[in-house]
Amino acid sequence: MDTPRSNSPAGLDDLAATDDTVAPFQIEKQPVRGRVVRMGPALDQILTAHDYPEPVARLLGEAVLITVLIGASLKFDGRLILQASGDGPVSFLVADYATSGAIRAYVKLDPERVDAAIEAAQEGLGALLGEGTMAMTIDQGPDMDRYQGVVPLEGETIAEAAEAYFAQSEQIPTRIKSAIGRWQGGGEATHWRGGAMMIQQIAADDARGDAGEAWNTARALFDTLADDELSDPELSGGRVLFRLFHEDGVRLMDSQAIRFECRCSRDSVRNLLSSFSEEEIGEMVEDGAVSATCEYCNTQYAFDAAELAPGQPRQ
Repeated sequence: MDTPRSNSPAGLDDLAATDDTVAPFQIEKQPVRGRVVRMGPALDQILTAHDYPEPVARLLGEAVLITVLIGASLKFDGRLILQASGDGPVSFLVADYATSGAIRAYVKLDPERVDAAIEAAQEGLGALLGEGTMAMTIDQGPDMDRYQGVVPLEGETIAEAAEAYFAQSEQIPTRIKSAIGRWQGGGEATHWRGGAMMIQQIAADDARGDAGEAWNTARALFDTLADDELSDPELSGGRVLFRLFHEDGVRLMDSQAIRFECRCSRDSVRNLLSSFSEEEIGEMVEDGAVSATCEYCNTQYAFDAAELAPGQPRQ
């Protein structure tokens, strides 16, 4: 169960003050709730696993933040998978979040087309993904059917596309903002970090009053949120919430830790390769070995062809 924390500035500052956390919040006595996520090292690991051009890294980073923000609302053990595909230089994007707090993500891209888009100063959602669709898939495990909602890619950001998803698929008034960038640490190196926040209107009751008026007020305050407030390492998520909603009061709940985690392993890759025919495996052999690279974490695996031969023991 979520444990409410103090809505004083000091109490809010204690929670969500560290990176790689996500936490729900509730505006006091108002039919508006939300979540805030702050990511540092875990996001940096995802975005530096591949040598992505900076606009592509920003796009993927935003997808990671939005996926954590939405996936953290699931009330069961499972996964939320955000996928976007289009006819642009970035043909496919996926972020995969498990309710345990594990997140992984990657993109498929055409380097030459991406370079051309950057040279032409075209770096937004439409310029990189083009026309296409965004899907949200909820996976509740092998014994349950998956639920998927699909919407056209709309807007200039993944956040705007996600808002369209909630409006169309969930019919829940929703506002989402995200920010991502490189920040310099103690040395000369820079690291990726970012933050995102979402608010949603919930059903009103006698204690909370008129939902429409409360939502309009919360949305107006939310729209004053600046990018640097979301991503500044010196400014906690709780402090940002107090800045926005201190007049009504805001209650931040327990946070969950987020980590980068890939589910690949040598055994899983070996078993996958072993499913190919002997002829197909023979075509993969180079210099006496079969190599495979995980698309998520970029880990490379190499196997002797004999390891993949029919009849070899499987893990």
